[in-house]
Amino acid sequence: MDRRLSVLTALVSYFVLGATHVQAQTLRGSEASVNRAYLRAQEHDFTFLETSSQVRRFADAGYLVRVRDSRDYFLHDVSFPYARPEVRLFIERLAGQYKTACREQLVVTSLTRPKSRQPRNASILSVHPTGMAVDFRTSNNSVCRRWLESTLVFLEKAEVLEVTRERRPPHYHVAVFPRPYDQYVDTQLAAARSGRPASAAARYMVRAGDSLWAIARRYGTTVSDLRDENDIRGSRIYAGQVLTVPAGL
Repeated sequence: MDRRLSVLTALVSYFVLGATHVQAQTLRGSEASVNRAYLRAQEHDFTFLETSSQVRRFADAGYLVRVRDSRDYFLHDVSFPYARPEVRLFIERLAGQYKTACREQLVVTSLTRPKSRQPRNASILSVHPTGMAVDFRTSNNSVCRRWLESTLVFLEKAEVLEVTRERRPPHYHVAVFPRPYDQYVDTQLAAARSGRPASAAARYMVRAGDSLWAIARRYGTTVSDLRDENDIRGSRIYAGQVLTVPAGL
């Protein structure tokens, strides 16, 4: 009963005190960000799993799926290698793009974590017990960090996830919103099949020899739109820079 009261108090605080702070601080995390993820879990009617045996029962029932190592990512010290199906899809798509951009594997450090196995400093509103969260290790490569952070922020702006960069230990905590993310992927795949650009913008990591003109021509947009989208003055770009590319006409 005390735990339920704490959750109710936190939600009341969010609506009464946090309503004017709807926009999350990029990568820094906030109480509002935690609350948004919690409310999404409620909207999906997800169960907050209490024990290890309950995690296994949900996996046996198909509500959670097994996440296995691949050529694009691997799991490090993950006690419960299960997640919601949309979260596994998110990991697979992100890791494939990350491997292409950075030539290193993405490292998953946490997935579903029941309440009985939460760390002491975890929020009571953490969505890890629902299977809709994933943690990624922070890379030592600055180019890879820049790519991953900009991509996660891009997806956060698309309102398909919430992301926070944690310092102890260094990792990115991502709460994936299953239905919105599933719809986002459907839009991207439909656009790819039709040969038309998706309505959402694309992400592109600059390589040696690239120019704004060449990138704009490749994506069917304009140099002016590229500058505006990325707050660039002049024409200087550098290898490793991640650009948001507006959809072409």
